[in-house]
Amino acid sequence: MEVTEGTVTVAVPEQSGDARTEDVFFNPDQQLNRDLTVATLSAYREREPRAESYFDAMAASGIRGVRAAADGWTVSMADVDPDAVDLCRENLARNDLDGTVHYQDANAVLHDAETVFDVTDLDPFGSPIPFADAAFANTRDLVAVTATDTAPLCGAHFASGKRRYSAVPRNTEYHPEMGLRILLSALARTAARYDVGVTPILSHVSDHYVRTYLDLSHRATDANESIDALGHVYHCPECLHREHEYGLTADPPAECQVCGGTEVLTAGPVWLEQTHDPAFVEVVRGELDETMATATRADRLLDRLAGELDVPMHFDQHRLYKRWSEPAIAMDDFLETLSDAGFEASRTHYDGTTFKTTARVDEIRAALH
Repeated sequence: MEVTEGTVTVAVPEQSGDARTEDVFFNPDQQLNRDLTVATLSAYREREPRAESYFDAMAASGIRGVRAAADGWTVSMADVDPDAVDLCRENLARNDLDGTVHYQDANAVLHDAETVFDVTDLDPFGSPIPFADAAFANTRDLVAVTATDTAPLCGAHFASGKRRYSAVPRNTEYHPEMGLRILLSALARTAARYDVGVTPILSHVSDHYVRTYLDLSHRATDANESIDALGHVYHCPECLHREHEYGLTADPPAECQVCGGTEVLTAGPVWLEQTHDPAFVEVVRGELDETMATATRADRLLDRLAGELDVPMHFDQHRLYKRWSEPAIAMDDFLETLSDAGFEASRTHYDGTTFKTTARVDEIRAALH
């Protein structure tokens, strides 16, 4: 069937959802991801004018790479499925666009001594970690990453999360942010092995996937700063208090400083610094246009991101009220009450009932009573 996204029309197999089939993979539910990719690439070109080449490392139908080519990027794509390679070439030709399509594993393309891409985009089925080393070692400016294995990242599949990401994830009420910060930690540690520092300029968790865009610096001192941005979160499952501490060595408290509980959980190492650049997010908003079917949703997402308070980790208002055995009040009134009590507070993009604040869990309750 034919699919039109943005300014291009491509042929894709007739399928839906994210299940594997024998056909070349195409997920219509990822259009928000692709629309935001195009807008982010346009915004990034303003941030780094030298960036010209874009590598779609797992191209499948090629729709993401074709859209990048239509936006003026010098595009390369790769896939290990010969049918996907043929389809990528067909879709470039269908739109009168140029591009290079490799019938080769993405790692092999990236490790080619003659190839250094300005932007590398990793969007595999599952974990991106098997491709992260090659991407950071052979990309100049920006690495974009999608992870769809949210259960391991968030701690729901604990053993596989530890194994894949060399970190301890915890399945808490802020599990979407846990997944994002576990992913950023693993990527920062991978990049640092090549003396590459990373700065997340846009990250979001949407529709059961994590997406992040990492601006690169090829200096050992910046790689050191990325490692310094890592630490651990200590979570009390009894009162829902959480605190964080910088450093690669965990030193959890023996008991919760709020309720005295002794079952404090340790998560990490996680990324503890900003997960996005608010100024850059606003530039991306300006690159959304009417050709993007998800432009309205993307604008709402970016607006929420731009106003999100920079503290780890978020709270779930309904989870708190359930713990307190009380009915929840309207979120706007809730946040205003915290503000009136002298605390910073904001909604988050993770869910409609989630918020961030500088208040501890006991201070939240005190402000509301």
